Amino acid sequence: MARPEATMDKIVSLCKRRGFVFPSSEIYGGFSSTWDYGPLGSLLKNNVKNAWIRSVVQERDDMVLLDAAILMHPQVWQASGHLDNFTDPLVDCKSCKQRFRADQVEGDRCSACGGELTEARQFNMMFKTFVGPVEEDADVAYLRPETAQGIFANFKNVATATRRKLPFGIAQVGKAFRNEITPGNFTFRTREFEQMEIEYFVAPGTDDEWHKHWVDARLDWYRRLGMNMENLKLREHERSELAHYAKATVDIEYLFPFGWSELEGIANRTDFDLRQHQEHSGEDLTYFDDQNNNRFLPYVIEPSAGADRSTLAFLVDAYVEEPDKDETRVVLKLHRELAPIKVAFLPLSKKPVLAELTRKAQKLVSPLLMTQYDDTQSIGRRYRRQDEIGTPYCITVDFQSLEDDAATIRERDSMGQVRVPIAELPQWFAQAFSRG
Repeated sequence: MARPEATMDKIVSLCKRRGFVFPSSEIYGGFSSTWDYGPLGSLLKNNVKNAWIRSVVQERDDMVLLDAAILMHPQVWQASGHLDNFTDPLVDCKSCKQRFRADQVEGDRCSACGGELTEARQFNMMFKTFVGPVEEDADVAYLRPETAQGIFANFKNVATATRRKLPFGIAQVGKAFRNEITPGNFTFRTREFEQMEIEYFVAPGTDDEWHKHWVDARLDWYRRLGMNMENLKLREHERSELAHYAKATVDIEYLFPFGWSELEGIANRTDFDLRQHQEHSGEDLTYFDDQNNNRFLPYVIEPSAGADRSTLAFLVDAYVEEPDKDETRVVLKLHRELAPIKVAFLPLSKKPVLAELTRKAQKLVSPLLMTQYDDTQSIGRRYRRQDEIGTPYCITVDFQSLEDDAATIRERDSMGQVRVPIAELPQWFAQAFSRG
């Protein structure tokens, strides 16, 4: 189960203190439910995205990558159903004017002030903007609420350019925007977020098999990156809660400090999207199967994960507090592939002769791995600081190093140490990180 010490207050505090996540526009008092990824958070989130791309594209021969535009033709959203169906029920408090999702309040009274709530009305969550110098209806555009439609609109282009045969998939990482009524829980639910989505195109009749394949594959991805399986579970959607396009959906849920919540959804979207875009655009989006000499619209399996939610879940799952003499050692036991800093270089003292040798050692490793140099405070405090940001290895250069040209490597989780010649550090770390 989720570790009781990993409360949201502690996670938020660590993120601010160590430079993972900052409140956006903080010098102006902040801006509701928007967050900036700091130096370490940027690296961590990029590592999550890169690990996803490596797993779903690089390690497979049936996947390609796409980066579609955020702004798309407005008819895309008409065809996809977002203009009509992408809504939440909204209620207002007549007294304090706060707004709530109707399906998240009980009764007809405001939970904040006790005032009377209005009748529910549908609220479209897409952000509207205008293209061009004059705000005319003809120039209306929308910030995309999902990355999927950019994939569907490019299905024909990708299939033609890559000469792919079914089954094959298109993966994309990118920003999406939803005007959520009640965002919250730190970076879990925000109005601007990043998705990691796959649209996997299959022949009708094989979709159930491929749906199960992707549920298993995506669950295994979290396991391989060190996530505690006790904190993960699958939840199949009831028929009454399925999206209008879905034949079946399975959520991967994670036990956050605020409870079980969706981490990723794997949906069977049938041929809904390609059929809609074919009808609205007039383009033939069918696939010709030359083996069976027939033409059809492929079915689509969609694993859709949030880069922000995944990053938060990995942070929570890695957070550990351990007794350390009279103090408590805080450790982020992040998988080595995800850790923002892979190796920290710590000279035993600030003496120039040690600093020079430490910098020399760092230059050998930094072309291979993300490194950090730290010579502030005692060596013990520096170890603890690196533990707290999840750095797997620390290298200490001491006065003995001046004689034997070797350094001490200290491992984060076990705190075990080994002496290695400085010239052999690149090979040592290449082997260490190849072990996963």
